[in-house]
Amino acid sequence: MTLFRRLAAVLLVVLTAHQAAAFETKARAAYIVDITTGTVLLEKNAREALPPASMSKLMTLYVAFEALREGRLTLDERLPVSEHAMSYGGSTMFLNTQDKVRVEDLLRGIIVLSGNDACAVIAEALSPDGTEPGFARYMTKRAQALGMENSTFMNSNGWPQAGHLMSVRDLGILAQHIINDFPEFYPLFGETSYDFDGRAPANVNNRNPLLRLNIGADGLKTGHTTEAGYGLVGSAKQGDRRVLFVITGLDSENARAEEAAAIVNWSFRQFAERTVAHAGQPVAQADVWMGREQSVGLVPKEDLKILLPTLTANKLDAEVVYRGPVEAPVTQGQELGALVIRPEGLPEVRLPLVADRSVPAGGFGVRLKTAVTLLLNRVAATPADQS
Repeated sequence: MTLFRRLAAVLLVVLTAHQAAAFETKARAAYIVDITTGTVLLEKNAREALPPASMSKLMTLYVAFEALREGRLTLDERLPVSEHAMSYGGSTMFLNTQDKVRVEDLLRGIIVLSGNDACAVIAEALSPDGTEPGFARYMTKRAQALGMENSTFMNSNGWPQAGHLMSVRDLGILAQHIINDFPEFYPLFGETSYDFDGRAPANVNNRNPLLRLNIGADGLKTGHTTEAGYGLVGSAKQGDRRVLFVITGLDSENARAEEAAAIVNWSFRQFAERTVAHAGQPVAQADVWMGREQSVGLVPKEDLKILLPTLTANKLDAEVVYRGPVEAPVTQGQELGALVIRPEGLPEVRLPLVADRSVPAGGFGVRLKTAVTLLLNRVAATPADQS
């Protein structure tokens, strides 16, 4: 039998919550997540596979970062430029077939300058068959392994091509992997300009509109094509919190900039991390079956922190759930249940609770007493003979 225990009133007072005003995004699709707590703040068409434009360059970068870590590339290694790579238009580093370009320059060319040609150079160097389509097939498989369920790559840079699609949720998953898996390379995304060999004075500035606003923004990648509209995979850190967001389908650079700044402001001002229970502090008691004690305290192993809205007070819906009675013996630290919290307007949070002490199995006397009590309860529940 599963038992539900409402939290004590004193705890509910501590957990008084507040509902945040919903963010009405103008983007065709959007995904906002507080990385620090793992709380998804907003999803709009988040799993729809859409043209990602240059935001898909993040996948090429992820594969390149893996190759660097594994020693299959080095930052000082120089890579040749093929006719195919040189043929790309749009945002480029203006590479030609006479060049042999350092990998570090290519990475900056992709991140800061959004170089389509630089992506193709990296792709051909790392492709299983030496071609960009072969690299795109590898990216698709690698993305699936990372949990990206709605991504299919046809090229390395997001150049418009039928079937080249990603969801904003997948872009969020990818960006979080870059931030967490490659902290040594992530600072590159915060660079505001990069002048490669003086070749493209009109293309030296990072297009990320947030980097110069002094709001903690430090990445990741913009994108734009006629089909995709204007998009951005962005991240900002304020204090101990980091927020990641993806938007796409906006109709202008200004609209993208305004939407991105509004998202950062909303995410940090409308939500705050709160401690809802302290390590070792009981939040409920669980009944124990056949133990030397009749109950055991349910406590968190560590301080439990969640993200909660900060405006318009409402009482938080919270309860303790455990399957019981718990059969003895019980070991201190054994996971027995969960603190279930349902912040208004946010996903449900389940936080594990463990036994605050060990409870050994009872001896013969305990077992006999339990058996007698159970028998008497059954007798009392049996209807009297009416014959």
